[in-house]
Amino acid sequence: MKATLLRALGFGVAGLAQAIAIASPWNGQPQWWLQLLSLAGLVALLDGLRRQGAGWRRAGLWGWLFSTTWLTGTFWWLFISMHTYGGLPAPLAAVAVLALAAGLGLYYAAACAAFVVFAPASRARAALFFVALWLLAELLRNSWFTGFPWGAGGYAHVDGPLAGYAPWLGVYGVGAVASAIAAAAGLAWRAPRRAQAWSGGVVAVLLAAPLGLALLHDDGGDANARSRLGVALLQGNIPQDEKFIPGSGIATALQWYAEQLQAARAPLVVTPETALPLLPRQLPPGYLDAIARRYAQGTQAAVVGLPYEDKPGSYSNTVLGLAPGQPAPYRYDKHHLVPFGEFIPTGFRWFIDMMNIPLGDFARGALPQPRFDWQGQRIAPNICYEDLFGDEIGAAFRDAATAPTILLNVSNIAWFGDSIAIDQHLAISRMRALEFQRPMLRATNTGATAVIDHRGRVTQQLPRLTRGVLEADVEGRAGITPFAWWVSRAGLWPLWALALLGTAAGIVAARRSRR
Repeated sequence: MKATLLRALGFGVAGLAQAIAIASPWNGQPQWWLQLLSLAGLVALLDGLRRQGAGWRRAGLWGWLFSTTWLTGTFWWLFISMHTYGGLPAPLAAVAVLALAAGLGLYYAAACAAFVVFAPASRARAALFFVALWLLAELLRNSWFTGFPWGAGGYAHVDGPLAGYAPWLGVYGVGAVASAIAAAAGLAWRAPRRAQAWSGGVVAVLLAAPLGLALLHDDGGDANARSRLGVALLQGNIPQDEKFIPGSGIATALQWYAEQLQAARAPLVVTPETALPLLPRQLPPGYLDAIARRYAQGTQAAVVGLPYEDKPGSYSNTVLGLAPGQPAPYRYDKHHLVPFGEFIPTGFRWFIDMMNIPLGDFARGALPQPRFDWQGQRIAPNICYEDLFGDEIGAAFRDAATAPTILLNVSNIAWFGDSIAIDQHLAISRMRALEFQRPMLRATNTGATAVIDHRGRVTQQLPRLTRGVLEADVEGRAGITPFAWWVSRAGLWPLWALALLGTAAGIVAARRSRR
């Protein structure tokens, strides 16, 4: 009994450490070393089960404890959106978050079970087998049922030595390298000194390799620099419980954003997602026309977020780009919709009906969509958590001559209050900047409204939960990273192939060795 409790504590603590590593509660920053330590602890615990001859059920259960703890600790703030703003009773909201984490955790539980049952006797092969299994679980979470990869392990490495892999391998490749380091370290825990020395060498090489990769491909320096663009990023700080209430949040939003759009002097002015919280036909007469006239001439442009309606009952989460000389406004419609918030999965209407969420099913935008061209820059918008999906953003990078020079995210994280979700989302945007070596602009309702340079560094940021305007200059960038090149042509299939081949090879080798 005591051994079982200690093992449960070990898996639970390791899972919680994985959650903290994505964005720590004490400063909101990723902790790359903690992510490696957490995953190494998991591998060591699984190796202990393997040596005891544990079956797949037992191994899967312990792996499920790790992953459920990790994922619950990562996106616990969904409780705020469902209970505080959605009106779902607290016990049901807590159960819903736990159920989501437990469901997504099954991918990792299966990986843990397969590792304990099929891992080769050789530590080197066992480490590679774990890497393949873990990568496969991460890709499954990214893709199945529209995907919800929030908190993937690679996001802990926007800082630290593994960040140099991002322009080559993307976030899941970074996560795979991290899992290789963790597997080498975890499997060396009970190994002889010779094997520990081998593991130490592997870890050292993987940590140092980005220095060599930087010699093969850097950010291009001045050769890839484009002109600078002045921007004004608006942060309205409209409370979520007032955002869609007439005479309260709606009136405040319409007044403040109209004033800022009229008064701004920056060449590009950007509002957050659904900054105007009404459909165009619901806006006060002449409201949108006045903004369009303001940007129909001169040297300024604006990107404005609002819900849009093409025909009765057909809605989209949209940003409109207004600039002089346009025959019609630029338009980007959100492609990757949020389950339960922007579309209702089959069979879950009853769940949505229990909550007070004002927007229903949305239409899905195309992929890829045209960029917003302004003052020599090709600006690629994405909305809300769309910046989680680097493969979808990468679809626009097939041709260097038309690839975006600036990435833009508009969001409304007010659904999740003053929580770690703000910091986690900032790390996600930083990873996209690293992968494509492009600056990322972020205009949000409550934070983090920020400018991220092409090296993934936050150069300017507004305080969260304040109303204000962030004025900055951003340098557009050209050039194609190795990751942008292959992901624009093959999506994530190269990683899928490696994960599936590695998993299959490990299982086949294990079966042959037992004959």
